[in-house]
Amino acid sequence: MTKTRRWTKSARLYTRAQRTLPGGVDSPVRAFSAVGGDPLFIRRARGAEIVDADGHRYVDYVMSWGTLIHGHAPRGLVTALARAARDGTSYGAPTELEVKLGEKVRSLMPSVERVRFVNSGTEAAMSAVRLARAATGRDRIVKFEGCYHGHADPFLAKAGSAATTHGTPSSPGVPRKTVQHTLVAKYNDVRSCERLCEGFGTQIAAIVVEPLAANMGIVPPADGFLAGLRALCDRHGILLVFDEVISGFRVGPGGAQGLWGVRPDLTCLGRIIGGGLPVGAYGGREDLMEFVSPSGPVYQSGTLAGNPLVMTAGSWSLGGLTRPLYRRLARLGAMLATGLADAAREAGVPVQVNAVGSLLTPFFTDGAVRDYASALRANSLQYATFFRAMLARGVYLPPSQFESWFISAAHTEASVRKTIAAAREAMREVAEM
Repeated sequence: MTKTRRWTKSARLYTRAQRTLPGGVDSPVRAFSAVGGDPLFIRRARGAEIVDADGHRYVDYVMSWGTLIHGHAPRGLVTALARAARDGTSYGAPTELEVKLGEKVRSLMPSVERVRFVNSGTEAAMSAVRLARAATGRDRIVKFEGCYHGHADPFLAKAGSAATTHGTPSSPGVPRKTVQHTLVAKYNDVRSCERLCEGFGTQIAAIVVEPLAANMGIVPPADGFLAGLRALCDRHGILLVFDEVISGFRVGPGGAQGLWGVRPDLTCLGRIIGGGLPVGAYGGREDLMEFVSPSGPVYQSGTLAGNPLVMTAGSWSLGGLTRPLYRRLARLGAMLATGLADAAREAGVPVQVNAVGSLLTPFFTDGAVRDYASALRANSLQYATFFRAMLARGVYLPPSQFESWFISAAHTEASVRKTIAAAREAMREVAEM
């Protein structure tokens, strides 16, 4: 029998927050609007667990949206940050720490011959596109339905009635002219990109893609999709930009590009390279990165970019990535994916589990999910019921059907087994809807 949980302190904090913060949160998905109810306010976290304001514990599969590959507050990281803070939190000047982390990124991801650190994934994507436009002398970019590259204006575009339709703003406040150079293609559909190139090939600066889609839920690239994009870019003089803010160093030491063997011209990074602190980076071919100021004319700067705390956390985080760790994470991911699929089948609930290594998404649908359209066919109401049932059983999941679950080094077989047991009960609640 599930123990009743009361979230009175979280409720009070949410009421208080709404008087100060828009919607009571600092990022929309945190508001629980997609799953119903009020958001939880978190007091502390350690390992694979978070504790809310009311003192309830949860096995955490958000893990700061994939950032915390080593778990919450690992002792070595906390010690390293405390030591670094004693020497100052920001200098506004170069440090050896930036050099060391940059060298580490280069050694793990060979396509990144030069790297520039920024403060977020949005900054990284925005800067990479500016660089691509400058290097090619072209204005248009191609993005894909369901792929998210931050909240910069050029990326807040949605598709029209056909693959060749110009982007239209998907948020108020984004001028139509800002996205007029953004073209939208279908993920896992090289032909949709070919049609765009046939019409606009000499005008397209970059094709920007999540090599492993993770912002519509986990959708792996189909066989030949990434290689097809690479060939298309080479044929038309277009730069291929991989947004690996989520997949970078999450699916393997070389990111998704290492896993699928396709080398982009530019790469956007974030999350894991900051060890839990705000970070972003973009990098790629030396000749392209030489366009970036002060080496070249493309201006980009950041007051807190490369600050010593972030660089310390990032170096610690990347330094702990080993082949045995990735194998263990993949084993736990497969165990959880299989357990969720079995629980759904036993309850008679149609669920498709997409998984790559330590990332997975259970889609509440009976059809394969390979692009944005098929992801949208998932039953969000069923997921919301499942989410609330899991929350009541001490498992904290992404508060949206269209997000990835993340496993960390702090998760164990015991915590996964607990999650699967909770899922069996939760799936039965979904079946009774």
